[in-house]
Amino acid sequence: MSTAPPVPAPPTALRSARLLARTEDGERLHALVWRAGPGWRMISSAVLGGGIGERDWVLNAQVAHGYRRTDPERHLAELAAGAGLTGAGVGLMTAADVTRHARAEDGGAQAVVTAGISVRGWAAAPAQATAVPAQPGTINIVVAVPAALTDAALVNAATTATEAKVQALLEAGHACTGTPTDAVCVAARLPAPAEPPHAFAGPRSLWGARLARAVDRAVGEALAHA
Repeated sequence: MSTAPPVPAPPTALRSARLLARTEDGERLHALVWRAGPGWRMISSAVLGGGIGERDWVLNAQVAHGYRRTDPERHLAELAAGAGLTGAGVGLMTAADVTRHARAEDGGAQAVVTAGISVRGWAAAPAQATAVPAQPGTINIVVAVPAALTDAALVNAATTATEAKVQALLEAGHACTGTPTDAVCVAARLPAPAEPPHAFAGPRSLWGARLARAVDRAVGEALAHA
């Protein structure tokens, strides 16, 4: 009977993410910062540092409800600089209480999630118009796997994390696929010399299955605190 390969210990893990506090427009707000360090490639739908590339850090910043700035990328860059983050990184925003983040791990895959679901619905909902801007919610998912993934597998991993998020929402009794502003970031190690990267990260692949279970649990816990 075949067994799964041993889980390598990540040199810098998501469990090292730390909370930072700031006062902005008279309101006490927080940010979750992961200083990943060199050796990571990430895929993200984030406002700052989105796409695929080598990244050194991830910042998940809480903003006030009713956020109206029209330059979120610049705002996140300012917050990153204020936190002492240098080099290329990923910056996400949420109106959720970042202090209520949830963490989960499965076989070396780690997930950290913040969840606000005040504005939620189905991805393929009928077109709707409103004269009043919606208040922001946002489910932000950050995942790290201590293995190298191809570009295609990184895309696959982001899709798998999103599928796991929807599963967690349904398991929690929320009839929706998420909020209109959800974001995801998946970090994978740079390949070592002569180490072929994993070509798949779907929900039945080695790392896809692990990250899906970690995301499902972390989203479920974050929703319980939302």
